[in-house]
Amino acid sequence: MAKLLSCVLGPRLYRVYRERDPGRAQASVPGTPAAITTSPAGSWESYYQPRALEKHADSILAMASVLWSISYYTSPLAFFYLYRKGYLCMSKVVPFSHYAGTLLLLLAGVACLRGIGRWTNPHYIQFITILEETHRNNSLENKRQLAVYNFDFKSWPVDFHWEDPSSRKDSQHGLSRRGVSLLRTEPLHRGTADNFLNRVKKLPCQIASFFVAHTLGRRMLYPGSVYLLQKALMPMLMQGQARLVEEFNGRRAKLVACDGNEIDTMFIDRRSTPEPPGQKLVICCEGNAGFYEVGCLSTPLEAGYSVLGWNHPGFAGSTGVPFPQNEANAMDVVIQFAIHRLNFQPQNIVLYAWSIGGFTATWAAMSYPEISAVILDASFDDLVPLALKVMPDSWRTLVTRTVRQHLNLNNAEQLCRYQGPVLLIRRTKDEIITTSVPSDIMSNRGNNLLLKLLQHRYPRIMGEESLRVVRQWLEASSQLEEASVYSRWEVDDDWCVSVLRSYQAEHGSDFPWSVGEDLGTDERRQLALFLARKHLHNFEATHCTPLPPHEFQMPWKL
Repeated sequence: MAKLLSCVLGPRLYRVYRERDPGRAQASVPGTPAAITTSPAGSWESYYQPRALEKHADSILAMASVLWSISYYTSPLAFFYLYRKGYLCMSKVVPFSHYAGTLLLLLAGVACLRGIGRWTNPHYIQFITILEETHRNNSLENKRQLAVYNFDFKSWPVDFHWEDPSSRKDSQHGLSRRGVSLLRTEPLHRGTADNFLNRVKKLPCQIASFFVAHTLGRRMLYPGSVYLLQKALMPMLMQGQARLVEEFNGRRAKLVACDGNEIDTMFIDRRSTPEPPGQKLVICCEGNAGFYEVGCLSTPLEAGYSVLGWNHPGFAGSTGVPFPQNEANAMDVVIQFAIHRLNFQPQNIVLYAWSIGGFTATWAAMSYPEISAVILDASFDDLVPLALKVMPDSWRTLVTRTVRQHLNLNNAEQLCRYQGPVLLIRRTKDEIITTSVPSDIMSNRGNNLLLKLLQHRYPRIMGEESLRVVRQWLEASSQLEEASVYSRWEVDDDWCVSVLRSYQAEHGSDFPWSVGEDLGTDERRQLALFLARKHLHNFEATHCTPLPPHEFQMPWKL
């Protein structure tokens, strides 16, 4: 009877991975689930086959879940309609509650029938037995056996916790249960203007900002957190995850962040290969509708690097909602997991982010300055200009306030606090992070990210004349146009390198540098163009085109 109850309350089982030739298995890392190996042949045919009773009951419960999600998103309109029709009164509500109670009882009965169907299936019985044993004893052998199965991630045992003593003993990031530290925007008014009366006057605007951020704003900014979209993408996500596990020996793990959110991660270890890239770990930060199963993780993976992918809070297996504080909390536990459980030194970790993932990548670079390098693909400097682009002009004040208070993705400000190598990849046909039309390459906010970084690091070089020349170079949308601008100003790469190395040898590597204050205008122009070319590469594609592996390069380092 206890096993039947476990089948009723147990998670949904999606897939049983096939075993692969043990010779292809890579070295395991202590403390993480051992890799499950499968044969490449028929890797897409390993779906769990439920019995008829379980299958039909699952379909009914899935449909009920979708209808509940639709009713949740349409509830404001429904309540307004019912109010106008006079249905929100006791004589109408009581019968409705009876109908709702009956429906819940019917769904509970369907769930029990599903449990009976599972109870008669030996594959599910074997799975639930291994899952229960792993929860009782989270040993490496039990993890290895459990990793054969793909099931509802909320039932996956925890692999790493933010309070792990080994991960917190040397932390200097002010971490607590309230979350990691973020850069805060300065108040618009200070001193006597910020008195009690003024706060009362601001209260309606603050309430409106909070409401917009937690309803429309968050879902527009992170559409991947919408349940209906995830439901539609589920087959693709399952197929992508199977590819990572079966073909690349991927290891899934659940991390618990300081805010209690559970973060779904996937690690692929290449350290046992003879190629040098495998010794470096690339942590991938996905876009606002990206998942590690089908996202930018494939680029460094196919380039031969060890990779660690993770899903935003509220995406796929990760819990929570993707607000900036939760995003940074998730990124922090991912970094700690990479260092203290996967045993990568920060000097061997590279941060790679696509689009909105630039926020968590720049936060990690700012908070963990020992990290080797940062690569930002199709990212931007600040969210406000992009938010104003898609909202009515009459909402300008509300949008600005909402972003600054609740959705402040200040990538440039965070990146400027990082001292290491940086590479920006600009999409020349980007239609998402441009503030006008895609063909207007100068409205690409990646340009602003580059200029702010160079102005912070090399303030003496990046004067008005240098900025004008760099903007001319940024207007180039092809390699031929770039080379034309570069040759027009007769940039001598060897001379530029010698000047920068001489300054570094004398003054050290910490930014900002005062190099260029004793140089002429033409020489500063040369250095500005040289530095711009080293920090930004063009990729002729739209925003969502996958980056080819040969375009994935480590940033320039002096």
